[in-house]
Amino acid sequence: MSSVLDSTSTIPVKANYSKSRGLWALAWRRLRADRVAMFSLAIVCAYLLMLVLSITGLVAKHWDEEVGVNYAPPTFIGAETEAAHGVTSDVNDLAPLPENPVDPLADIIHKLRAEAPKTTEVAAVRQPTLLFGADKWGHDIILKTIKGSETSIIVGLVAALLAVSIGTVLGAVAGFFGGWVDATLEWFYNVFTSIPYLLLILAIAAVLQKKGIMAIVLILGLTGWTGTYRLLRAEYIKHRSREYVMAADAIGASYARKMFIHIFPNVSHVPLVQMSLMVVGFIKAEVILSFLGFGVPVGVVSWGSMLNEAQNELILGKWWQLTAASVAMAVLVTAFSLFTDTLRDALDPKLK
Repeated sequence: MSSVLDSTSTIPVKANYSKSRGLWALAWRRLRADRVAMFSLAIVCAYLLMLVLSITGLVAKHWDEEVGVNYAPPTFIGAETEAAHGVTSDVNDLAPLPENPVDPLADIIHKLRAEAPKTTEVAAVRQPTLLFGADKWGHDIILKTIKGSETSIIVGLVAALLAVSIGTVLGAVAGFFGGWVDATLEWFYNVFTSIPYLLLILAIAAVLQKKGIMAIVLILGLTGWTGTYRLLRAEYIKHRSREYVMAADAIGASYARKMFIHIFPNVSHVPLVQMSLMVVGFIKAEVILSFLGFGVPVGVVSWGSMLNEAQNELILGKWWQLTAASVAMAVLVTAFSLFTDTLRDALDPKLK
């Protein structure tokens, strides 16, 4: 009897895996047929390649070198003159200097220069213009934008992975077991979502009381799991009573195996789409946190810190740092959003 049960119970499971593989194959055919999706995917891959090159030091390794003058404009604008700042060089307006000026600090300065170590280094000549300008310290804006993408993209990817992992585990447990487990997690979910999102982020940031990439990842990951939890819970409630799960239960499969080996392949498109959506949202959230002062510390550059600096530069008419960070973020977010929308439609079984 058991042999017959084993042989027949494995049929729905195999058919289920075949159905899952067929869904992914169909999704890939749909993506390949959509030119906008493939172009968006190419842009996202280019950003990821730039991220790898930045982490390995092949690109933007010396982004913090002062290669230009302060607020060096872009090359297509040209170098600024003293007259542009309202500075004149009319010697007639200057007061005459005394013939024999006396410097009270001359002896002290001469002594310090004599005691200073001798060096043969020659100060590098700063460029009056750069390809896309420089910030107030003379850092190249292009290299700074590339280095800033490293922080923003890593925060978006890792925080999305953390949030999706938490939501997947809690949603699977609540939807599969039901009963008091589901009721307890639902109560926790309702309490968690009743707090305004921005207030919750600021509260967790105040509890952590530190800045850095890890702090931002924890803030976003611990507050962004609710959407994945809600969707996965509904999917597990729908799948837990199906025939292939009953067959797995008949052959003695454990709870973990039934949840993550048998059911999860059939609902894996949900956390995948949720993660792609969260990456976009968390990149924008990192920018907002850095803009508000809860983001990366001093010495670490990101798109958010660049926008934070740019708000003071706009008063002086220096717009190039704001433009570079905004355009870089807008291109990535737009490409990721277009690819995510197409991926969500491709994985929708109703459009099969």
